[in-house]
Amino acid sequence: MQKSGDAQRWLLLLFSLPTKQASQRVDVWRKLKRYGALPLPAAGYLLPCSPENWERFEWLAGTIRDYKGQASVAEVQRIDNLPAPLIAKLFREARGRDYDDLFRAIERAKKSGSAQRKLTAFKKRLNEITEIDYFDSPVRLRAEASLNSLNEPTMKTSTVKVRMKREFANRTWVTRPGPGIDRVSSAWLIRNFIDANAKFIFAEDAAEHPEAVPFDMFGSVGFGHQGDRCTFETLLLSFRIRSRGVAWIAEIVHDTDLADGKFGRTEGAAIEAILAGWRREGILDNEVLKRGMELVDGLYRSVKEQG
Repeated sequence: MQKSGDAQRWLLLLFSLPTKQASQRVDVWRKLKRYGALPLPAAGYLLPCSPENWERFEWLAGTIRDYKGQASVAEVQRIDNLPAPLIAKLFREARGRDYDDLFRAIERAKKSGSAQRKLTAFKKRLNEITEIDYFDSPVRLRAEASLNSLNEPTMKTSTVKVRMKREFANRTWVTRPGPGIDRVSSAWLIRNFIDANAKFIFAEDAAEHPEAVPFDMFGSVGFGHQGDRCTFETLLLSFRIRSRGVAWIAEIVHDTDLADGKFGRTEGAAIEAILAGWRREGILDNEVLKRGMELVDGLYRSVKEQG
């Protein structure tokens, strides 16, 4: 979330293109729309100042120059006829319209019976809008609620046995060597929401450690994939863990581990690539697990700070 006070800095893109280059104009307009840039009444487009938005505008300015146009990117602290709170309000209203369009599309799909088929596309669109929702439009909650209702048929908790955290206090948990995103995230979930004193070991066969609790072990009791759920989701439902941040991570882990595009989440690909890189370097599983849990913790904290 960006600041809406007077200390907010802005990036301003000013450009012009030859009048005959209609297709190039459409291309630039689509990119500005994708970035969530705010058109100014007089001229130019505005974004909150951040390294990511600097890169976006500089890249687009270079593209405009390649199209034989003129472009400049400026950093400004004040616009005389548009105080910072008003600009923030205009950004929220713009994203509110995006969320409203998505909400109406979801509701129409529900009525036509096509909602489940379009679920992945709806998730992807929500992620795109949220990424450029710089000032937290309140309309997002309505779109999210409508979308989350589509998950209810596949997320019923009645098929998962409810477990009590006290049954798993001070336990050792065992999983397979070479931890990937599901096992790393599950270990993070266990340590932070089930048992702060949990210890983790690795084995090819859970029977080697009968006293340990297996998770994500092929063909063993314990906690693992169930139906279309990854291990992280099974743990989430088994222990009735309710948290917006954890639910968000569950979607990332699911899409990366099962690769079915159910939630339209792509963030986990980077984490999986990092874990794979560490494994290729010969880093021990315990260290990979520790580092990976720190990555997941960073993701979780970023969501808490936003919400």
